[in-house]
Amino acid sequence: MRIVLLASGSGTLTQAVIDAFATSGRGVEIVGVGSDSQTAGVLDRAKAHSVPTFVVAPKDCASREDWNLRLRDAVADLSPDWVVSAGFMRILGSSFIAAFRDRIINTHPALLPAFPGAHGVRDALAHGVRITGGTIHLVDSGVDTGPIITQFAVPISDEDTEDTVHERIKTQERSELVRLLTHLVHHDLVIDGRHVSGYATSASSS
Repeated sequence: MRIVLLASGSGTLTQAVIDAFATSGRGVEIVGVGSDSQTAGVLDRAKAHSVPTFVVAPKDCASREDWNLRLRDAVADLSPDWVVSAGFMRILGSSFIAAFRDRIINTHPALLPAFPGAHGVRDALAHGVRITGGTIHLVDSGVDTGPIITQFAVPISDEDTEDTVHERIKTQERSELVRLLTHLVHHDLVIDGRHVSGYATSASSS
């Protein structure tokens, strides 16, 4: 199974996928890691494991649509079975989504549909919830609105900060994403509108 990972930052989630699959022979081939920034730490992580990298920076494109088309073409050249948005801090446009429809996976640090957007953990804490978590979902044309594949719960204590909750979510998010990708090597998802079946949702929490 061929996957492309997209990330904007240091790449800890990408590192977890590389550690699980880069040399394991478990049926997942990481054919590329892409970013929107030449200075993203994820690129160094990928290069350290001889994983091909590419950058499509918005500042180098004439327009937002031009960026989406260039990103689409860069990913399409790698012929992935799945595209994984692993901390990619850009909204993918319709031209990109159409090229990989129902084949783009995103991770989000909240129990969607609650607290979508760039500050899921901060918003959850501000709202005073006692349980938050993470969601792995398919990408559609909205912001964190795609069909949900799996979710996991994370409790919030009085002593927690945004950083401690975020790290607790990210720790579990890494194992959940690896678990899902392992499953997809031999099984496909069944998508019926907003409902995704064919994958057992994890009931774990930490």
